[in-house]
Amino acid sequence: MVATERPLTATPPRASGSLLRRLLAGGTDGNEELTAITAVVLLALLAALGVTVLRVHQLLNPHMFLGMLLLGPVSLKIASTGYRFTRYYTGDARYVKKGPPELVMRLTAPIVVLSTIGVFATGVVLLVAGPSSRSPFSALHKGSFIIWVAATAIHVLGHLPQLPGSLRAGARTRERSWDDHGSGRGGRALALAAAIVGGVLLAILVEPLFASWAHAVNFGDH
Repeated sequence: MVATERPLTATPPRASGSLLRRLLAGGTDGNEELTAITAVVLLALLAALGVTVLRVHQLLNPHMFLGMLLLGPVSLKIASTGYRFTRYYTGDARYVKKGPPELVMRLTAPIVVLSTIGVFATGVVLLVAGPSSRSPFSALHKGSFIIWVAATAIHVLGHLPQLPGSLRAGARTRERSWDDHGSGRGGRALALAAAIVGGVLLAILVEPLFASWAHAVNFGDH
């Protein structure tokens, strides 16, 4: 009797990791790319917000809408930079090897974060509480905004030369084969989309609160 060979069957490819790991992949370059892309989105939205600040009484509704929308991307930016900060100072080898930001950036970053929280926190309180309870939150909102503009201007100008390279950082990850879980590009796109959509939905949700402020401005209560 002649033995017959069993046909060879293709071995299914090894799973490259869970979906969650694939979404979060990318390492330090992925984090840098996410931070840079979010920063570009923020710059565009903040430029629009700046226009409303110049004529805030006439453009109060767009000002409040953009302010609420920005909460999504701002939260994502703080999360991505905070993640790098935490991983670096807890001794993660990849982030330690990448190194910290330049000294000026490290010095201004806490001021940017605290003033950002101050601007948006007081803005939300003013919106929810209404025109009748604007003091002292109105002064705090304006004061934190002035500090935020100064600190952010220094921070943005310091990072501007690095921005093109940071936007391409994720491509370096995609070109490497060492990351078994992929580049994480889809996860970063999903995170940014969720931040923007979440901000839009939040702005739409609170839009009925705009009416009391519009009424106060129209009748000279400002």
